[in-house]
Amino acid sequence: MKPVEAGNADKSEKPAFLGSLLFRYMMIVVLALFFIPAVLVAVSVFYAVVNGPVQPELKYGNSQQVKSDWDAEAGKLDASNPEIVNERLRELKLRYEDASMFWVDGTGRTRLQLPEQAGLPLSWTADDTVRFMKQSVNGDPYTVVSFLGADGAGPGFMVLQLPRTFLRADSPVDMMAPTFFGLVLLIFLVFVLLSWLFFRNIRQRLLRLQSAMTATDGDGIPVPIVLSKRDEIGKLEQAFNGMAERLRVGREREREEEKLRKQLIGSLSHDLRTPLTVMRSHVHLLGREALSLQGEESVRQLEAKTERLGGLIDNLFAYTLMTSGKYPLKLEVCDIARLVRQGAATWYPLWEKEGIEPEVDLPEVPIRWEVDKEGFLRILDNLFQNVVRHARSGGWIGISARTLDSGAFALVISDRGPGMSAISAAKGGGIGLAIVDYLLREMKLSSRVESGETGTRIAIWPRDMQL
Repeated sequence: MKPVEAGNADKSEKPAFLGSLLFRYMMIVVLALFFIPAVLVAVSVFYAVVNGPVQPELKYGNSQQVKSDWDAEAGKLDASNPEIVNERLRELKLRYEDASMFWVDGTGRTRLQLPEQAGLPLSWTADDTVRFMKQSVNGDPYTVVSFLGADGAGPGFMVLQLPRTFLRADSPVDMMAPTFFGLVLLIFLVFVLLSWLFFRNIRQRLLRLQSAMTATDGDGIPVPIVLSKRDEIGKLEQAFNGMAERLRVGREREREEEKLRKQLIGSLSHDLRTPLTVMRSHVHLLGREALSLQGEESVRQLEAKTERLGGLIDNLFAYTLMTSGKYPLKLEVCDIARLVRQGAATWYPLWEKEGIEPEVDLPEVPIRWEVDKEGFLRILDNLFQNVVRHARSGGWIGISARTLDSGAFALVISDRGPGMSAISAAKGGGIGLAIVDYLLREMKLSSRVESGETGTRIAIWPRDMQL
């Protein structure tokens, strides 16, 4: 039997953990986590090789250089010579073209402003000076206040204000940031893609396994699949194949046992017929002899038991033929009412003997069903026989036809016995009812049984009709 294809079989031996799905996914996660620092190093090396050492380029130098130069310029000036101070500020403005500058003389009066600034006091007090310097600390623009004169001893001071953007330079990391974050995003997308491919492969293998579970052979057993890999799903596939093999072995064993059972029943049925016929003939001859009352009763018991044994053997033989598919059925349209009357007529003597009162209520119009005549009569015989064996205490059997909603008829056989669940000394193995179920199914007839302490009611109707 050809297994269902589930991918290329991996014949190589691998350790259990290294070949597992858990290990593979852990490797994907670990590579994603450790690849980000590697990318940062790689980008830094790339910039160093391509662009050379990255040096910050500042137009006016850094903040310390600006402060040092401004203090040096203030130390060369004297507040007592305003014209010299003004001239030097104009020269410094050419150097610091992006800066704002002014100076305050010893009397606290604001002198030259380059350019003019709104909000500066024209006359400075000590409070104004303190407030200005407090607001300028760590602010933008960057502010340098330097006192005039050597060692900053002069009474006046001059101020330089420069936007902090001219004091910063992009670090190598800042310059690499767009590329770095782009690569991190790319790594994330690759991680998502690998995860999607990983789980898509798992899903496809599970779907293949699900498809294999629904694919069955002629015996209804799942077809085994080819092992794809030696991981968790591979172990599941292996367990599935083991289950399918056990089912196949069990089905073969059942088939052999069924064959032996049918052969045994057929042989027993055939072998018992000859001695049973001899027994019947001798019982009949014995009944013609002059016997005591006790002897006559014994003969009657022997006749009843041999007849019952004969019926049991017939049922066994018929059931064996049915289950082997060798029981011929010839379906034809028959008048069911006529068949029921015919079958019931043969049972009237026995019903009368057993004290069972029959009540037949069938319509005069034909009830036409497509059945096998002999098979349907066997159904009636088995049902009537059950009434005699198990429901004779009710003393009544009813045979009627119930009109369905579609206008067709359903055959109803009723009794007033103790019900099918009651304990009966005559209760057998249920072969008769098994034969009834088989024949009803093959003739496309449906049935429903209602049984209780007040009796049993069996309804039979064509399968295509609604009860």
